[in-house]
Amino acid sequence: MAGLRIIPRLDIKGPNLIKGIRLEGLRVVGDPHAFALRYYEAGADELVFMDIVASLYQRNSLSEIIARAANQIYIPITVGGGIRTLSDVHTMLRSGADKVAINTAAIARPELVSEVAQRFGAQCMVLSVEAKRTGPRRWEAYTDNGREHSGRDVLEWIDEAVGRGAGEVLLTAVDQEGTRKGLDIELLEAVNRRVNVPVIISGGFGDALDLKRASDVGASGIAIADALHWQRTTLPQIKQQASAQGLEVRL
Repeated sequence: MAGLRIIPRLDIKGPNLIKGIRLEGLRVVGDPHAFALRYYEAGADELVFMDIVASLYQRNSLSEIIARAANQIYIPITVGGGIRTLSDVHTMLRSGADKVAINTAAIARPELVSEVAQRFGAQCMVLSVEAKRTGPRRWEAYTDNGREHSGRDVLEWIDEAVGRGAGEVLLTAVDQEGTRKGLDIELLEAVNRRVNVPVIISGGFGDALDLKRASDVGASGIAIADALHWQRTTLPQIKQQASAQGLEVRL
């Protein structure tokens, strides 16, 4: 199997890197470029930038941040938030992104997934999913940074979107996000049973045991924010812990 990717996630509001709990109670962390550069130099496999208010205001303001990052960072960059059209995708790619993560606009018009995949390639089309638990082994997909119900079952929606051409899934467990209580392994396993594209799990990374649990149920990558931003751990430490558990990671 391919190695487990360790992916810092940078949620952006305006010019600031921010962090919340369950996508609420946002606190300013610092300059996103400084953090991105630090993570790149520390051995990140990829970076995810998410404009967390873009869908609310129907715009994405990350192009300048991405262009600046791409001048100094030479690992894959995924950008999400407020991407609604093929023109938006083109702008992000031209700015230096390698992939785009789409949630709200894809749920509103699922044909967008096919259009992006056909125009720019399936590897570019990342389905971003904000999942909230509604019952035993049931989750609803939310939009607008976890604010709005979609009425869509997470597993059924991911199935459909992958069928339409999504080449990767960024799966955010909203109930776990920012809590430090551990990844939602049950959600990750349920998704991986349904699709055969890479799945990145995000939300709630707690400690080194999460690495093995996620890998055991097929995670392609783990997106981490809180633990890195607040320096509870470092990328080298995470990778050393993964390697010590027998996981394949890029050291």
